[in-house]
Amino acid sequence: MAPHAIPECYGAWEPTAIYVPLAEMLASEEAFALTTTEIFGPFYIYTTYKQEELPLVLQALERMENHLTAAVVSNDVLFVQSMVGSTVNGTTYVGRRARTTGAPQNHWFGPSGDPRGAGIGTPEAIKAVWSAHREVVTDQGPVPEGWKTPEAT
Repeated sequence: MAPHAIPECYGAWEPTAIYVPLAEMLASEEAFALTTTEIFGPFYIYTTYKQEELPLVLQALERMENHLTAAVVSNDVLFVQSMVGSTVNGTTYVGRRARTTGAPQNHWFGPSGDPRGAGIGTPEAIKAVWSAHREVVTDQGPVPEGWKTPEAT
């Protein structure tokens, strides 16, 4: 078996990334729902944007339903502050090294970073969750010697 082959007996998928242009993602409710539906697997959809399209990015973020978690990967402090200040999410990761996985022990999950969000949509969950704090995990410290920003592919 090749080193990266996935045995058929597990019914697993190869890790897959699909590029969808931002304008196409926002073109219709159907396209938006399709491209933003959470799937538990090695599968993700990504897009790119130009500086003048940032309002469209914020529009897309606002249209998402659950606002559970997010990441802002940048070394531009003003951009990071603008994005965190313009969005509502649970745990939000910010930093230049894209540490958005392997959540620390104090990771809270759910809108406003609160685990009580399990009842999303109920009056009780709305009151409990949106009156809570927002967890922001930063990765702004020094980088190890020899560390380099990964090449875009």
